[in-house]
Amino acid sequence: MINSEKNMVSTPEIEAPFQGQTVLGTGATSGIGQATAIAFGRAGAHVLVHGRDAARGEQTCSTIRAAGAQASLLLADLNDHEQTVDLARRALETANGHIDILVNNAGGGFHKPSNTMTLEDYKYTFGLNVRAPFFLIATIAPSMVERGKGAIINLCAGTAAFGMPGMAMFGGAKAALDAMTRSWAAEFGPSGVRVNGIDVGAIETPINVGIRDVLATIMKTVPAQRMGLPEEVANAILFLASPAASYMHGVMLPVDGGFAIS
Repeated sequence: MINSEKNMVSTPEIEAPFQGQTVLGTGATSGIGQATAIAFGRAGAHVLVHGRDAARGEQTCSTIRAAGAQASLLLADLNDHEQTVDLARRALETANGHIDILVNNAGGGFHKPSNTMTLEDYKYTFGLNVRAPFFLIATIAPSMVERGKGAIINLCAGTAAFGMPGMAMFGGAKAALDAMTRSWAAEFGPSGVRVNGIDVGAIETPINVGIRDVLATIMKTVPAQRMGLPEEVANAILFLASPAASYMHGVMLPVDGGFAIS
């Protein structure tokens, strides 16, 4: 009889798997973005924390620094095209042209009937969820391609694939980001840059405060029987950014409590 315990090969834990790497995370001062920034910091990365609120940004940076990692705050309004492109340029300068991981987390939209939506609502939703990630990637990805490595993770949503009343505009924007993710995977993958996405379900974040009761009711019908936590999404993001996901390109990973199969 083989003693399986004796013959097991132990794998030492890597305390700082992202040591020496630089991560730019958008919308990193609250919710999923903040949880992700803190998780990357605890894993040894230098985190470029993007946000619009200086006080919340400094709080996030302080938490990362308390874990012994580097954090740099970069303020920008991603609804402004010039600020978006400037953010990408400043991030590259701060990282000496060496951004290893880009997490396009910043997003937002509205939950209301289509006939009440305005042109400004449209510009906001598609600007934040489509235009901003496009130009951030267009500016940052070439430096990854030049080095022959990098990881980009885009935060999409289940509403891109499943129809919900009042979510046509937001779902449409996320569907566009979903499609762009696959195109970027085909464009940059041969150069060693992996582009993947996450279909996020109902998560306990500040942005969902207004529709939390609606979401909580919906989530009672899915396998998890609850809304998710920002940290649970952060875990999936770190996985997609890690060597453990080295053969994953153009994947849209559901982190939704089973919503996609319900």
